[in-house]
Amino acid sequence: MAEGLFLDFTTSEITTILAKAKTLLTEGKTMMSYGVGGRNATKQFTLPVDQILRECRYALKRKDPATYGYASTRTYAKFR
Repeated sequence: MAEGLFLDFTTSEITTILAKAKTLLTEGKTMMSYGVGGRNATKQFTLPVDQILRECRYALKRKDPATYGYASTRTYAKFR
């Protein structure tokens, strides 16, 4: 379940993270390289890629529900 870890990021930053996570997922990688201000770094995800995708989707829905859809909450009942 998403916790809202990316809610402090802008929509543009979230979509960049989402695109990079999708690329890594399709390539089967868990390392991400990025550059900021002329410096490059390689970082291993502290979150699994599937969790990053869920967090991105949740944050985008909270920030711009008209574009990305409304965040849904589901209740599951388990009867014995």
